[in-house]
Parts: sequence; structure tokens; C-alpha cells
Amino acid sequence: MSGLGGIMAPSMSAEVIEKDGTKYAEIIWAGTRVEKTRFFSPAESSFQFGIVAHGAGYQEDPHYHHAVERTIEDLQQMMVVQSGVVDVQLFDDDRRLFKTVRLRQGDAIVLVHGIHAIEVIEDLQALSVKQGPFLGDEVDKVAVEPS
Repeated sequence: MSGLGGIMAPSMSAEVIEKDGTKYAEIIWAGTRVEKTRFFSPAESSFQFGIVAHGAGYQEDPHYHHAVERTIEDLQQMMVVQSGVVDVQLFDDDRRLFKTVRLRQGDAIVLVHGIHAIEVIEDLQALSVKQGPFLGDEVDKVAVEPS
């Protein structure tokens, strides 16, 4: 991974961003191709992040997923850029910016831990997914003054 001015540019298909042994984000870059379905998140992660891939003619049997009580202590967020360019800023637990990742059309990120912010570089439209239920900004969103 190489960067210019602290902004990281893709050099691989999938990437994990860690600092001091803590995972902050997972990224799947737009050009990533897999032969068969592959999830990049570990099975124990509360949010599963991967690519579904099947050959022509594949047909999955009708099914559903068991309703199983799960305890989730974090709130992860995924974003897939549909159009535009956005810088995702990642801050460590001391509120210091330690990485900026530039995402473009087709890039996807899951924010696993820590403080994050975005700066829109070119008009942005992105699909965003978070665990629910959403309890409102006053409960779920904590504004932070960076160091």
C-alpha cells in the first residue's frame, strides 16, 4: 500500500487496516475478483464482509436463516461507493488521525472499530449498511473532537 500525502491508494484487492493490534477497517477494492464466494471477515466478526461469486447456471436452493439471538457489542458500518470519491479518515483510540483512505466507485469499506469521518472529494453516492435497530443520533452517534 502506498500513499501520497497520507492518502492511501489501492495496491491489492482486499486490505485490513490495523494499528497496535486493533482492526479498524476492512476494504475490498473495486477491481477485486474471486473465483468463488469469499468472505474476508473472520467468522466470529459481528459483521460479515465479502464477495458472492458463482458461475452462470448456479442456482441456490430456497432457504432462510435461523433467527438466533446474538449479542453484538459493537456497531460496524459498511459503505460501497456507487459514484464519486470520498476520503475516509480513521482515528486511533487517542483521537489521532492515523490513516486516510480514498475510495472511488465500486470500492467498499467496513468500519470495524474506532472514530471515523469522511470528506467528500467528488459528489458522492454510496450504499451504507449498519446493524440496527437505529436508536437515533442522540443515542447512536457520538461527536468527537480529534486530538
